[in-house]
Amino acid sequence: MEFGLKGKVIHYLCQDETRVGLKTHSGKVITARGVKPKVAVQWGRDNFWIYGAIAPLSGDYFLHEYLQLNSECFQAFLDWLCQQLGEDWAILQVDQAPAQITSAIRWTENIIPLVQPAHSPELNPIERFWQWLKQPLKNQIFPSLQALRERVQQLIDQLIDQLTLEQVMSVASYNFILEALFYAASH
Repeated sequence: MEFGLKGKVIHYLCQDETRVGLKTHSGKVITARGVKPKVAVQWGRDNFWIYGAIAPLSGDYFLHEYLQLNSECFQAFLDWLCQQLGEDWAILQVDQAPAQITSAIRWTENIIPLVQPAHSPELNPIERFWQWLKQPLKNQIFPSLQALRERVQQLIDQLIDQLTLEQVMSVASYNFILEALFYAASH
């Protein structure tokens, strides 16, 4: 279901960024009772950021990599997202990160920001998407940032090739958002 406004299609997208880096993300390891797990860890600080937006109603998602989290990269993401939308419009839910709410951001005509309350990542469905994307990276060591970048791209490619939109929606859909969107569409 999409909304129409004077012949335009309006999408509801939830946006956020996630850092991916060489520092090992630790996670639970299953071992025999009484056996302490041993997992190699590296403390590299090199990283990159994935900026993303996901549509809870359709499961569509937009992901793009940047080197930093700042207003210049966020602006580049908005400009890229605008191109991806083409003639469509989007209501874009964003958190109150300084990079997103600075007056330096030039919002395009077809992207309308909706700022969520501060310190409330639980309101943003893309947070679960990031957890789901990063799960296969836990307890792994990568020899270089490029190797990590290639693994993340592989995960994204698998996501595109193997997962249905319904599976992405199951990760990214919150009942309160879906109910609000269905209510808005019916009025």
